[in-house]
Amino acid sequence: MACKHPRVDDAHVDFLPENKLLLNAVGEGIYGFDLEGNAVFINPAAERMTGWKAEELLGKNIHDCHHHSHADGSPYPQEECPIYNTLHDGIAREISHDLFWRKDGSSFPVHYTSTPVYKQDRLIGVVAIFRDISIQKQTEASLREALKQVQALSEKLANENDYLLTELASHRQEVNISGESEAIQSLIQQIKLVANTSSTVLINGENGTGKELVARNIHALSDRSDQPLVSVNCAAFSPTLLESELFGHEKGAFTGATSRRKGRFELAHQGTLFLDEVAELSLEAQSKLLRVIQEQEFERVGSSTPIKVDIRLVTATHHDLLKRVEQGLFRMDLYYRLNVFPLHVPPLRERLEDIPLLVSDILLNLNHKLGKKIKGVSKQGMQHLMAYHWPGNVRELQNVIERQTILCHGQILQIPALQAEPLPQDKGEFQTLQQVEAAHIRRTLKRLNWRISGPNGAANVLGLPASTLRSRMLKLGIKRPA
Repeated sequence: MACKHPRVDDAHVDFLPENKLLLNAVGEGIYGFDLEGNAVFINPAAERMTGWKAEELLGKNIHDCHHHSHADGSPYPQEECPIYNTLHDGIAREISHDLFWRKDGSSFPVHYTSTPVYKQDRLIGVVAIFRDISIQKQTEASLREALKQVQALSEKLANENDYLLTELASHRQEVNISGESEAIQSLIQQIKLVANTSSTVLINGENGTGKELVARNIHALSDRSDQPLVSVNCAAFSPTLLESELFGHEKGAFTGATSRRKGRFELAHQGTLFLDEVAELSLEAQSKLLRVIQEQEFERVGSSTPIKVDIRLVTATHHDLLKRVEQGLFRMDLYYRLNVFPLHVPPLRERLEDIPLLVSDILLNLNHKLGKKIKGVSKQGMQHLMAYHWPGNVRELQNVIERQTILCHGQILQIPALQAEPLPQDKGEFQTLQQVEAAHIRRTLKRLNWRISGPNGAANVLGLPASTLRSRMLKLGIKRPA
């Protein structure tokens, strides 16, 4: 079905003097064409925009003067021109993405319409009305660029906010190291020496000794302290997920990658990246980490575009890395890259004299966290703490103090004699994760008199919602003894 288009009547066709006054007054450029495509009318606005005078174009083919080429300079044949197509089929057209050429050889973007002119139902010409949209295009481009920058900033802030909220939720203690023993004072001195350098640091120590706290001190005392400290536990991810976690990924890089995501290397740009349990990296991941250290650049998963980063690298492990190198589990070249400045965090059993100060700091935080007013530990309780060998180090000490703080109804903690949890006897069989989890939940419930919820309940000690703990108990078949 043919569309009905506007028609210009006989009075407009002849461009009578009274009509020319009106056409000359409008701000849009106006051309009138006969059936041959030659100009029969040009208003002053068209002259101003194109630089062509009316007397230079009247009776001539205007397409050859101002519409001869595309934006890239390629030829624009007249038979493809919407204005001249209207001359042949009588169909009005409106074009928003085109340009006209000025007399001086420059061009400008235009929005124009071509409207057929009829006389006694016979097509006799076309009127083209156009306007310069340069400012509109510039505004659109500026808005697109501004939107792009806002989106990039929004993504950056969202990523950093996401990460920092996670960090704040899991690290509420003030960054410091408690202790006056010779071993700790030596460690603190070494931290001060290396903090303001850019050297890579390898922190070694048993589980629970506070290796991440050492890393935080290194960052806090460095000239990067006003930039982010980003932590990654390399043992917490599979090799595939770890690569995405470290380097980020592009949208569609793999199943489930519904949007582009920045990795920890990007988040740590100009700051410090802490890789905990670095010995757990797969050999493939070790190769990629080595390349980043050497070249200070990487690509996101699913991208071939290199991204430059400026980071201070701090790593930690409880393994003997050199032994793992000998076993073929760790690259020797990466070991030497990481072991620039080694730090050893002593186990708690080698600095028992620090326990009173550690207990004081732990209680200060627990009073705030649990709303308690514990003043200290009884003399006998402190003796029990000092007599224990602490296989779980400072982390185990924190757990013992928190557990007793929850159970305490007075202001002085009474710490019972401590015994190490007996390890399952090796009978040539392995325990499943569910068996280990069930045993741990039972021990915790037993110590707390099977209280599940509340500040003194097992759910709070285990770091779980009470509903989740009840679900786990049901699934694992854990019931309170009759």
